[in-house]
Amino acid sequence: MKVVVTGIGIVSAIGNNVAANETQLKLQKSGIDKAKNFKSRYTNSLNFGEVRLSDSELKKILHITKKGYCRTALLATMAFKEAINHSKLTKSEIESYRTGFISSSTVGGMCNTDELYADANMKGEPSEFIKTYGGGEHTLQLIKDFNIKGFTSTINTACSSSANAIMLGCRLIKAGRLDRVIVGGSDSLSKFSVNGFNSLMILSKEPCKPFDENRDGLTLGEGSGYLVLERSDIAKNKKPLAEVIGYGNSNDAFHPSATSNEAFGPTLAMQRAIESTGIKKLNIDYINAHGTGTPNNDITELFAFNKIFSKIPPYNSTKSYTGHTLAAAGAIESIFSILSMKNNELYPSLNCLNPITKFNNPPIKKKTNITIDTVMSNSFGFGGNCTSIIFSKIK
Repeated sequence: MKVVVTGIGIVSAIGNNVAANETQLKLQKSGIDKAKNFKSRYTNSLNFGEVRLSDSELKKILHITKKGYCRTALLATMAFKEAINHSKLTKSEIESYRTGFISSSTVGGMCNTDELYADANMKGEPSEFIKTYGGGEHTLQLIKDFNIKGFTSTINTACSSSANAIMLGCRLIKAGRLDRVIVGGSDSLSKFSVNGFNSLMILSKEPCKPFDENRDGLTLGEGSGYLVLERSDIAKNKKPLAEVIGYGNSNDAFHPSATSNEAFGPTLAMQRAIESTGIKKLNIDYINAHGTGTPNNDITELFAFNKIFSKIPPYNSTKSYTGHTLAAAGAIESIFSILSMKNNELYPSLNCLNPITKFNNPPIKKKTNITIDTVMSNSFGFGGNCTSIIFSKIK
């Protein structure tokens, strides 16, 4: 049974919809800059991949008047609505018990860090966000707003979360449990996550430079991305964007926030993904790498590439455009991978001026037109949870 992508929706630092994101990729324009909406002691000293819409602007666009929508939920609603509209899902299809919804988040409602602190310590009157601090609150909000009745879940495996949502959605369809699943994730900037990553000393003061010899850390971003996955036979009257032909997951449990020097997790995830497709390694035309810009991730990911491929396919890190969007990264980068395949275009990995010298395999340097039939998107999370998804062009 084939699983196809019939709709996509996205909001990120480089655009508030799919078309805007696609344009900025083509123009090779990064959205990383000083934050305007996010307020923190680090706002002036660090760069962020911030969505350039305030909460009030998001509510106005979405026609939301009710209280209690945290920023994570607002970003999720934006991308979710675009995805279901793109797929032309009807109200009855969305509400069908044969339609599932799997989302993901690491920050959840903790983006309201100050309110969380005040509410937890019973300082003053309860805020409007008193019930929205959980990681799955945005999922519950969308379930309620769209009357979703089928299987639903929220995944938090850190940076591989929405990639795992895609994988689980595919498995449920292939098992005959569901006809379609809306999958993805949402995360917003928060003091909680910024302070946490700062304590690990892996935040760069400059825009991140994945796979550069002088890389010194990641740039945090925010955003949301959703894909509509459907059984190919029920999507025959649609024009699918891609087929999900493979996926692989592993967990090396080497370290809470780093991959092993031998890259056991990334290697196994990619190997399993390729093996599940039945295709040859040389048929992978492009890799959207995890590519965080940290010293550990980039060298181990390149090490894994060299273990798997005799000739490494063209690769880039689109986190150089959006920053690291945490749980949303897998979905956002899967969408970017699909756009590359649709346009037969490779987009450069930004800010890589001096590629890592240990491996003579620099990332994509300039926009290039080549035939792209198969792409792999990598997402590696804390705790060693690694996932690779492989998409192919519909022929």
